[in-house]
Amino acid sequence: MDWITIISTTLKAAVGVETVLYALAAIGINIQFGYTGLLNFGQAAFMGVAGYGLAVTVVVIGLPFWVGVVVGLVAAAILALLLGIPTLQLRADYLAIVTIAAAEIVRLVFRSVAFKDVFGGSDGHRGFSDGFYALNPYSAGEYGFNLGPVPLFFNHRVLWVLTVGWVLIALCCVLVYLLMKSPWGRVLKAIREDEDAVRSLGKNVFSYKMQSLVLGGVVGSLGGFIYGLAYASIQPDVFGTETTFYAYTMVILGGAARVLGPVLGASIFWVLLVLIYNTLTDAVGAGIITFMDTNQVGAVRWILVGLGLILLLIFRPQGIFGDKREIAIDAR
Repeated sequence: MDWITIISTTLKAAVGVETVLYALAAIGINIQFGYTGLLNFGQAAFMGVAGYGLAVTVVVIGLPFWVGVVVGLVAAAILALLLGIPTLQLRADYLAIVTIAAAEIVRLVFRSVAFKDVFGGSDGHRGFSDGFYALNPYSAGEYGFNLGPVPLFFNHRVLWVLTVGWVLIALCCVLVYLLMKSPWGRVLKAIREDEDAVRSLGKNVFSYKMQSLVLGGVVGSLGGFIYGLAYASIQPDVFGTETTFYAYTMVILGGAARVLGPVLGASIFWVLLVLIYNTLTDAVGAGIITFMDTNQVGAVRWILVGLGLILLLIFRPQGIFGDKREIAIDAR
């Protein structure tokens, strides 16, 4: 078995593009779910409208890259308002129902034949990332180092995406830390625990929930930008419901209502997936494992990761770095 390649790809996955984009999505969910108790099951929609806002602005309308970024962020904020206004004064499960349905509606609109001239149908859009890579300070080549016999190198395009992505993650974590230490953040936590008590103190619970939904949606939408820029394309089926569920898994894995919980959860999640997949694939190829073939490895890794998550929820429901006091949600 090629352990050097396995270790190399696993370590790169810990800081790779998938980790970055899902960490941003999970940070947004952590604001909504971890700190406020809002069950937003439509985070993929926020990522999608941001990515498509950028792509449509640049490719279809022909405006500059930075205008597309602003359009994507504004679109994510508007989506949060449209979802929140009719639901946030109701019970938490109504928001869950509306957001998961809205995310599917958004995805189907993006892939609709009727709007193919605008959104590109199931093929999506390409050619909107040139403005981003024009800012790349890294000259063409490979960058990295050898960790003993293990090579850790990224090409200049990936490294630029990772640099921007991890800077965004750092800024978002600092923002969340400062906000949650402020009076505003303490109100959010109080709403999560008992919103009736907060309302009795004269606070506008609806307004605070809306602010949390918008902020979490905008932060999560940054993951949509990272996906589009990293792969230089955007397709609607990337933003399915499983994207949101992966982000929730990362929040729970790392620990809800912990500033670094979503980031560590995203990194651990992708490390496990890559490590298990590569190890099983090499073991099957080397003849060490004979009861399955390489076509079955993908399904088996999900079974193993799912089993691990079940055991985590049984024995440590607050997550690896979480606190049980932070996972009580008032769903009234």
